[in-house]
Amino acid sequence: MNITTTMRAWFTPVPDSSAADDLRRNKSPWAIHLLWSAWIFITPLLDNQGYTFTWLMFTLGTYPVFLALYLKAHFASCRLMHHYAFGVASLCLLTLPWYSSGLSYLIFSCTMLMKWRAGYRARFGLLLVVNALYIALAWRAGYPWAMLISMPAMALIICTVIIFEINNRERDAALRLSQEEVRRLAATAERERIGRDLHDLLGHTLSLITLKLELSRKLFDRDSAAALRELEEAERVARHALAEVRSAVTGIRSTDLAAELASARLLLESSAVHLDYGSLPDSLPQEVERTLALVIREAVTNIHRHAVATEACVRFTRTAEKLDMQISDNGKGGLAAHGNGVSGMCERIHAIGGTLQIDSPPRRGTRLLISVPLRGQKERIVPEALPAANDFAGSTA
Repeated sequence: MNITTTMRAWFTPVPDSSAADDLRRNKSPWAIHLLWSAWIFITPLLDNQGYTFTWLMFTLGTYPVFLALYLKAHFASCRLMHHYAFGVASLCLLTLPWYSSGLSYLIFSCTMLMKWRAGYRARFGLLLVVNALYIALAWRAGYPWAMLISMPAMALIICTVIIFEINNRERDAALRLSQEEVRRLAATAERERIGRDLHDLLGHTLSLITLKLELSRKLFDRDSAAALRELEEAERVARHALAEVRSAVTGIRSTDLAAELASARLLLESSAVHLDYGSLPDSLPQEVERTLALVIREAVTNIHRHAVATEACVRFTRTAEKLDMQISDNGKGGLAAHGNGVSGMCERIHAIGGTLQIDSPPRRGTRLLISVPLRGQKERIVPEALPAANDFAGSTA
């Protein structure tokens, strides 16, 4: 029971660990880079001595320790990564005179240092210290000059690639946060605008209706004709308010589309792609607007990752019967119609009765043509409020 508890705690990633970061990006938390440790078992094939009893003993003694240190570092806090990196480097430095396969531990220790949560100076400073110790000990152990130079050079190249990968990942994470912030601010601004519009529309009108109803109640016993006129006037004001509310709801702009396009512009600007989009269609059915927003997100992601474009464009054309949307770019084209992203877009469009066509000739950009019928779609209005008002109006007519 204690062993089970210890193993569970050992392999439970802390929030700022590499494993936790993999889980947040929907990747396996197990360190796939461990596959590179196969070089420990391949190195004897490149050595004149081959597989010897000494090699076997050193492998049995060091490889389990390496696995424990590497996996613990993967699930532990990145702030402690340098401790485990020094531990892995020690497996190489202490066995250099007798165990050439331990050179793989040197590369692993250098890559672990790059994942240490510290500044660039600290990381590269320790990288230089580890490689300087390797050069000194390897020279004393009689390693050839080619090995003294090639291993630090390889470690530096790999570490530079890892740094670029980490920087790109952090930039993408910051970009996603900014996109979510744009959507949140757009939704908040739209809610505030709707609240102001409804207050301006209904505040004075409801006060007027209340006063007329109070006046008609007071006049009911003394002057029924005057009370009836006040009731008719209150009904007229209520009908006028109902028409204004309908007009205001119908005029609500497509919040989801506006936020998604603003977010798309931020994403494409990060890859030096200019996004141009025209006026947005008003009063779309809610399901149609959400579907189009998701299609825009997927299409813009494809442009960002694969198109190698400099310009992109989104255009809307609306009639009483349908809405057409065109998404185009001037990238390399050749978009596969059977890709997962395109298949997802097609499924979403077909779910609301629309069609999607792809025009993507090689080296001539890509154009998506989406057509969605508007007849029969559920309108984007508050379904309880307006029918209730109609019933009231009909009953008082």
